[in-house]
Amino acid sequence: MGSMIEKVRNIGISAHIDSGKTTLTERILFYTKRIHAIHDVKGKDGVGATMDSMELEKERGITIASAATYCQWKDYDINIIDTPGHVDFTIEVERSLRVLDGAVLVLCSVGGVQSQSITVDMQMKRYNVPCIAFINKCDRSGANPDRVVSQLRSKLGHNAVAMQIPIGLEADFQGVVDLLSMKAIYFDGPNGDVIRMEEIPTELLETAQSKREELIDAASLFSDELTEAILEEVEITEEMIAKAVRKGTLIRKMTPVLMGSAYKNKAVQPMLDAVLNYLPSPDEIENTALDLDRDEAPVLLSSDSAKPTVALAFKLEEGAYGQLTYIRVYQGNLEKGATIVNTRTGKKTKVGRVVRMHADQMEDIEAVPAGVIGALFGIECSSGDTFVSQGLNYTMTSMFVPKPVISLAIVPKDNKSQINMSKALNRFTKEDPTFHTHVDEETLETIIEGMGELHLEIYVERMKREYNAEVETSKPRVAYRETITQRGEFNYTHKKQTGGSGQYGRVAGYLEPITEGDEDFIFDNQIKGGLIPTNFIPACEKGFQLSMAKGPKMEFPVTGVRVVINDGAYHAVDSSDMAFQAAARGAFREGYARAKAVIQEPIMKVVVESPTEFQGAVMGLLNQRRGMIVGAQDEGVMTVIEAQVPLSEMFGFSTVLRSSTQGKAQFTMEFAVYRQVPQSVAEKLAEEFAQKKKNES
Repeated sequence: MGSMIEKVRNIGISAHIDSGKTTLTERILFYTKRIHAIHDVKGKDGVGATMDSMELEKERGITIASAATYCQWKDYDINIIDTPGHVDFTIEVERSLRVLDGAVLVLCSVGGVQSQSITVDMQMKRYNVPCIAFINKCDRSGANPDRVVSQLRSKLGHNAVAMQIPIGLEADFQGVVDLLSMKAIYFDGPNGDVIRMEEIPTELLETAQSKREELIDAASLFSDELTEAILEEVEITEEMIAKAVRKGTLIRKMTPVLMGSAYKNKAVQPMLDAVLNYLPSPDEIENTALDLDRDEAPVLLSSDSAKPTVALAFKLEEGAYGQLTYIRVYQGNLEKGATIVNTRTGKKTKVGRVVRMHADQMEDIEAVPAGVIGALFGIECSSGDTFVSQGLNYTMTSMFVPKPVISLAIVPKDNKSQINMSKALNRFTKEDPTFHTHVDEETLETIIEGMGELHLEIYVERMKREYNAEVETSKPRVAYRETITQRGEFNYTHKKQTGGSGQYGRVAGYLEPITEGDEDFIFDNQIKGGLIPTNFIPACEKGFQLSMAKGPKMEFPVTGVRVVINDGAYHAVDSSDMAFQAAARGAFREGYARAKAVIQEPIMKVVVESPTEFQGAVMGLLNQRRGMIVGAQDEGVMTVIEAQVPLSEMFGFSTVLRSSTQGKAQFTMEFAVYRQVPQSVAEKLAEEFAQKKKNES
């Protein structure tokens, strides 16, 4: 079963669109598979190794998009994990980046650091992921790796240090000079798999020497041994430099930069070596779980396989054989036949098939040890669930999942779309705990709910692409709600006399706002001496509870109400559950009318990360949207602005933000708090409500 944990690497390859991530991933699999000798390179048609990459891609119809692909390089196990492109769902990003221990940031030698690179980099920073950079496409015209290295410094604030220099550029890109060994490396053979080491071409010697000085200077900060060697002018070994670079990279104080051309099969192998040399093993990363028995207190996990198991299901894939659940084990050992518990549901499961995904096949294995990524078959779970040994109650991702704050009605165009839509919704709700769906009882429309406009847009887009479901969407709706601000008395009698037995019930007491805690509804029965017989009390409570669903003010859900009943009357014949439920509803309306109801709206915590020069513009945009700036801090070349903005004002914000910052700023948003809407907004809502009522009648 694979090698020791220090010989494992879990890495993500993240990149701006079109910087060659797919080709690079494909080449990595090709070189690492060659070592496996799983396939000969010969095509089915006997063309042999002269195939161009398109055919190579066709022949290797490999799922480059697979969630986690395992390969081996120089007796190390490398898991390549697909990284999410979108920042909008903190949940999705958090899960994927939890699984990575290190990353390769791929940049185009012409395009350099582009907006998406900034996005990915921010995620890496937020989750403290060490990375190395690979400047791809050095064969393209306009290639300029030097410029990209300086952009890494200026735009992303990385301490970027070149580990190589290119030999020739553009059409005449031949290979790289390795600044550690001071050798020129060429990649021969049609697939660049014959590596040839030569002396450095004389015209490059001087540049190479000065670049090596820069590298040693940068690395010496992380190694006393190296600093001494410089001062005492003794020989500086490759190993000394490499050790120092590794140390700097692991604490994110240094970013080694490599270069090459995946398409031309040049210099991919040294990049793989750099993954082994400079990126962390699972052992070198601190992972914490949250202890649910101690209010989510953090617990440090250790990659000791003898300890109880803690694992995270980070991605679900619908495979030909049912649901494939990708998991990362953080502690202990997940073995076939073991019993594990899903901490979210508390359900026990026996582990059946355990597999490891190769580039194009899977292999059955006995167990997944700590630090390793595997997959399970036929396990009922959602993405982001944590599995543990019996007796532990840990979770890897916080169980406090925010409640959705925005909803959309979606209507399928035809019957086929209807069927596909429900399949899609089923899967999405499983994958994403912040995405909900239900059917509106009155309009019978399907409503989807989520964390923001973009969140829902992307799911609608995915329905089309992945499930072929064409749907029409309505305008996004904000989850307003109502609450009361003062005490309101009620004393309501429900009387109905129709032939035979009538209905009778009297309920008296008051409503008041709940000031402590975040409960939505409290029912407090203070009836003494059987004024209302105890068997009718549940009916009263139900009547009040049902009234909360649609507030009398504008039919928004009501929250934060304490109902006290302290008086009432009944009739020996005419009282019934139904009568008291009706009485309670009437009482609620009566008390509510006196309790000064107000409308509340969801306020979002919005964090904008923008280049410093646009700070003023961004603050202006937030202010226009009734935003309250909470703080701004400079982080290198970027400014991070935090604000609280009403959700209703955030529609279309991403477009406006992009256009006023040349596409360089971006934002994340999460629910913060509910607050009373200002007078002007309340009036507008009241107008809309009146209009709606008029249309209905």
